[in-house]
Amino acid sequence: MRAFLDRASKLYYEGTPLLSDAEFDLLAEKHNYNTVGYEVTDAVPHTYQMYSLQKFFDITKAPALDGYVRTPKLDGAAVSILYIGGELQLGLTRGDGIHGRDITDKMQHLVPNTIKYLGVVQITGEVIAPSSVPNSRNFASGSLNLKSMEEFRSRPLTFVAYDVQGENNSTWREAMGALNTQGFNTVNKFDASAYPTDGIVYRVDSYKTFKSLGYTAKHPRGAFALKEQIAGVETTLLEVVWQLGKSGVVSPVAILEPCIIGEATVSRATLHNIEYIRDLNLELGCKVEVIRSGEIIPRVVRRLD
Repeated sequence: MRAFLDRASKLYYEGTPLLSDAEFDLLAEKHNYNTVGYEVTDAVPHTYQMYSLQKFFDITKAPALDGYVRTPKLDGAAVSILYIGGELQLGLTRGDGIHGRDITDKMQHLVPNTIKYLGVVQITGEVIAPSSVPNSRNFASGSLNLKSMEEFRSRPLTFVAYDVQGENNSTWREAMGALNTQGFNTVNKFDASAYPTDGIVYRVDSYKTFKSLGYTAKHPRGAFALKEQIAGVETTLLEVVWQLGKSGVVSPVAILEPCIIGEATVSRATLHNIEYIRDLNLELGCKVEVIRSGEIIPRVVRRLD
């Protein structure tokens, strides 16, 4: 299963996900999988490491943070942008958090090209697309891979900042306020109602306290993401059939004992590929958990018995 989740994680960060967020979260929690990011072949180092946020599905299990702020967790493509002497010098995809891929040519169309900070400043944030765009998260991430700048500029993309490093600010709110006055969208001021979100971020406001709490190898201890776990429905796997998709790929489909998810009766669900079936140890007659990914596509996410 680890190899499968490694592949799913890589495809997620490349903008072509194999699983939905809900599916990945369920499998990652079940198998204690916490690898973040992907190896970048054309690597450029971030000036400051881009850490991921530890995820919790129950607020009572999350760390108690004093003096925190809450903001929406935007669901797009995380990037860093670097300014030196007030001039935009570099834009990078998140990559593995240590190295990313150079997207400076694209970011210069989404952010101010000059700022008032004269030192070395790294601003991190999310490139997002409106929820009205189908598969908006994939759309935003995939846009950063486009070769045509004309097509990139035509797309409805927005950059929203959520942190800044290299500049002396006493609080996170103060830092976001300074960015906001310089023309940046900031996550605490941005109206995210028309954009995809996948949880709430809790973060210590004081930079001094935030830094004193330190980091694990992957996460800051002064922030975390609270996510809503989508509850699945239990049913029985009756049969597996193979179908030919529009792309010419043959993939397995689960035939299920009919069950109700939301207002829909579900009797079929995707199984992705034979590796997925083996990793979940599925057998005819076993009990499985099914969700509707994006409230549309039924998917088997795990075996229950």
